[in-house]
Amino acid sequence: MCAEEAPPYNKLPENEKQYALFTDGSCCIVGNIEGRWKAAVWSPTWRVAEAAEEGESSQFLEVKAIQLALDIAEQEKWPMLYLYTDSWMVRNALWGWLRQWKQSNWQRRDKPIWAAPLWQDIAAQLENPIVKVHHIDAHVPKSQATEEHQNNQQMDQAAKIEVAQIDQLDLDWQCKGELFIACWAHDTSGHQGRDATYRWACDQGVDLTMDTIAQVIHECETCCNQAFTTVS
Repeated sequence: MCAEEAPPYNKLPENEKQYALFTDGSCCIVGNIEGRWKAAVWSPTWRVAEAAEEGESSQFLEVKAIQLALDIAEQEKWPMLYLYTDSWMVRNALWGWLRQWKQSNWQRRDKPIWAAPLWQDIAAQLENPIVKVHHIDAHVPKSQATEEHQNNQQMDQAAKIEVAQIDQLDLDWQCKGELFIACWAHDTSGHQGRDATYRWACDQGVDLTMDTIAQVIHECETCCNQAFTTVS
């Protein structure tokens, strides 16, 4: 149920580049009133993008873009799908977290994980074609940019919406996603504290702030119980 690691785009055989899709999501507020969100998929060989718009957050739409890419591969009956994303969360989820979430019945401490229905649909779709995913460094200097990075820039343009300002609703959803990943990191690192959780996240390529980790630890029932036992 997990994706495999894909090679960099420029290392793909020419006859397999037709099965490569770049994905991204974005959000903005138009006129300080109407929220607009976009999940987009870019095909380097077709030179076109397909997009779906609905209201959530930019982080949610990054995941939604993966679902859109899987839908395209299924509709076109592709034998394989190469996914390219600059989201570490998406990459790590497809590489292994999905399996663990499924084993825990898509729950954490008896509560549904963030965006559970979307992750469940993605997990089900991963059962069919061969799916491989590769993370793109979105901050490479132009002098070092490869064809992969140029395609990622095209993807950014496809996902871009005429921007005004980010609405608080998007920030709230973004925060929920970050807190969920921070909780997962804290649990997986063995409830060893802020520094250990931060080191684990860095090793996994996950960008978490110390403030987010501190909030998760402060609200962690396991850590609170351990502290109470120690004091008693």
